[in-house]
Amino acid sequence: MAAAVMDTAIHRGELPPSEVYRRFARIEAHGSSDVYEDWAANVAEDAEVLELVAGLPRTKRQPNLVFAAARLHGAAGTYASFRSTLVERWGTIRETILARSTQTNEAARCAVLLPFLAELPQPLALLEVGASAGLCLLPDRYSYRYSDGPRLDPADGPSEVIIDCRLGPGSAPPRALPKVAWRAGIDLSPVDVENAEDCTWLETLIWPGHVDRRDRLRSALAIARREPPRVIAGDLNEALPALAAEAPADATLVVFHTAVLAYLDEAARGGFVDLVNSLPGHWISNEGPGVLPQLPSLPESVAPGEFVITVDGIPRATADPHGRSVTGIHPLGGVIGVQFEV
Repeated sequence: MAAAVMDTAIHRGELPPSEVYRRFARIEAHGSSDVYEDWAANVAEDAEVLELVAGLPRTKRQPNLVFAAARLHGAAGTYASFRSTLVERWGTIRETILARSTQTNEAARCAVLLPFLAELPQPLALLEVGASAGLCLLPDRYSYRYSDGPRLDPADGPSEVIIDCRLGPGSAPPRALPKVAWRAGIDLSPVDVENAEDCTWLETLIWPGHVDRRDRLRSALAIARREPPRVIAGDLNEALPALAAEAPADATLVVFHTAVLAYLDEAARGGFVDLVNSLPGHWISNEGPGVLPQLPSLPESVAPGEFVITVDGIPRATADPHGRSVTGIHPLGGVIGVQFEV
């Protein structure tokens, strides 16, 4: 099975749990979180823990979700701590796994989307599917530093959220922040930024060792409490047409998403692609390379675990899943420079 297809199968729970956790340790956690790499590698060889995981619904077996639920209930540091917590408190942890989802709301992903948002006709009407707490609906409320270059700040001054992003070959920073005239999102279970339990869950989804991400989440939530983005509850395919119709006619509609479509089955993903292509405006996708199988061949240089950014279905860049870097790509393979116009 090709690596790109396997990534989607992992999110959908379509691989044996041992392979899911082995692959997570080797590709996703390696070099990013020593704790999660250790936990996942050990789970892959632990028959008792694998039996517990295998008893979950297929879409609830993801390492991110299981690990966060265990940490919420006391697991920390060593695999021994994770294992004992999981086994001894499995009933409670299982309830959390079933009730929650991997709604990681990483504001830094705005940094890899920003160059493509800034090149579109302004102002924008932003519509995010899978919006969680809506933190990625606030790209104009954060400050940015690209490869240690000049900082971009909101019009009313520097933000308490400063996002650093490394520019790889074929990429260039936007010249200005986008102008946002309207914003709204859709999520099956929106995160209430005023709800302490919801916010604690978002923080627990931050991987061990990612202190910068935890601090950024807290600051982004503070901004969202002052300027709460509108996020409605609903299925993205069912709710999208009506919400898109509310966007002002004098703004450019941009439907976007990041790390969302992998959790849909093939039919739902195909339906979404057909639907979003029928809407006016533009579509920006930031997903694993196997999520949109109709994409043309990508360069072999695309690193395992990276996301692919497409604009209106055309691959434009690869990006770190947590927004730390972005690299331009040519649709037919190879690196190109990307020109951004505001």
